[in-house]
Amino acid sequence: MAQVIIGRKKEKQLLEDIYHSGAPEFVVVHGRRRVGKTFLVRELFSDRMTFYHTGLSPAERENEAKTILQRQLEVFFASLVAYGYQGPMPSNWIEAFNRLRALLVQKGGERQVVFLDELPWMDTARSGFMSAFEHFWNGWGAGQSNLMLIVCGSSTSWINDHIINNHGGLYNRITSEIELLPFTLKESEEFYNSRGMMIDRYDMLQAYMIFGGIPYYMSLLRKGQSLAQNIDELCFSRRGQLSDEFDRLFNSLFVNPEDNKALIRLLFRRKSGMMRSEIASATGGSNGRLTTLLKGLVAGNFISTYRNYGASKRETYYKLTDAFCLFYLSFMDGGKTTDEHFWSNNLLTGSLNAWRGLAFENLCFAHIAQIKTALGIAGVHTETMPWKSKAKEDGAQIDMVIDRDDRVINVCEMKFSTDDYVITRRYDRELRHKLTLFAEETKTRKSLHLTLVTTYGLKRNEYFGRVQRVVTMDDLFC
Repeated sequence: MAQVIIGRKKEKQLLEDIYHSGAPEFVVVHGRRRVGKTFLVRELFSDRMTFYHTGLSPAERENEAKTILQRQLEVFFASLVAYGYQGPMPSNWIEAFNRLRALLVQKGGERQVVFLDELPWMDTARSGFMSAFEHFWNGWGAGQSNLMLIVCGSSTSWINDHIINNHGGLYNRITSEIELLPFTLKESEEFYNSRGMMIDRYDMLQAYMIFGGIPYYMSLLRKGQSLAQNIDELCFSRRGQLSDEFDRLFNSLFVNPEDNKALIRLLFRRKSGMMRSEIASATGGSNGRLTTLLKGLVAGNFISTYRNYGASKRETYYKLTDAFCLFYLSFMDGGKTTDEHFWSNNLLTGSLNAWRGLAFENLCFAHIAQIKTALGIAGVHTETMPWKSKAKEDGAQIDMVIDRDDRVINVCEMKFSTDDYVITRRYDRELRHKLTLFAEETKTRKSLHLTLVTTYGLKRNEYFGRVQRVVTMDDLFC
């Protein structure tokens, strides 16, 4: 029996529309590893699947006498047999896809759903996989009006290079592309509720700041335990399920994972990000190699690019934004602690509070649509980015600038707090300085609306009136 699919309304509707199109369909589903791509396709088509196969993970190929190609063909053959194929095992990918074609012809039917999961893992060195796959689709599949081919892969850079942006046999052959993103806070809440988790929004917010809306990580939380107890058990206990997730994650996605991890660690040390020239200087690698690394990490949603408000395109920064990677590198990397109850024992420490501030800022940037809805400007075109003063002395920076086409700019400050946020005399002076400097340097003629994005709200005192709009965590769950 299929499991309930939380959220993913647009994706489910699109896949259903494609299923009923009556035409040959070649669908690509991609997104960060653990985001739920396989779950979505498998459960949506659980009783309509004609053939389903998953490539063999690189982690499962270590220390084997057989070649990688042999093992991949063996598991593909096993999938063929599971769906009713009777015949000899293929010796290469051309034969493997010919056998798949024979199986589909034998089965017939008004609509056939073929799901090839983790396609990048099948494309091993000198295996001839891509030419065989291209031949399968171009030579037969594209002419079958009843065929719906779905391919999936966590290595988004591979999917982009070999499928979506293919300039060879698969050029312009894809009929639909679906990028599956992490859950929003609203979807996360639906997920927890569906599992009977007793967790309030404040802890959901913190869980999101650790797991980044990745369903697999969220599914590991156990009922009957506090969030802190769960984090200790998953991340800091001796055999925690996520204690080595960082290495597993990169080892499964990249051919040379150590290079990618080194770059992630470099960007972690510069919280505001680095320009390409700075990265090149720090790594000393070749230009082409650096391009490949950055491209792969951006495609995999581990790092993001941004420009400060008013900056030129040449001033583009690369910034580590994957929530779990930020959490891991902050508290787990290199055995930073042997305390199996580290999280419970340090909830109120400065290091955790500093991490919460940065993590909350990343969370807010992942929920710009919700912030705009709370401000009543969901239908207004905007550009959203941070801002940093160019002043060498007594400068300033603004967490988020929402530049609106209706001649208003929301100057947003993000503050994670355990209670209503209090603006002190010192912070009020800082806010006034930021607004003055921003107006002077940008020379904007738009109205500036100081906006606070925080957890619970703003405490009324002699300074609260400077803030024109307040967005709370409840607004982020819309």
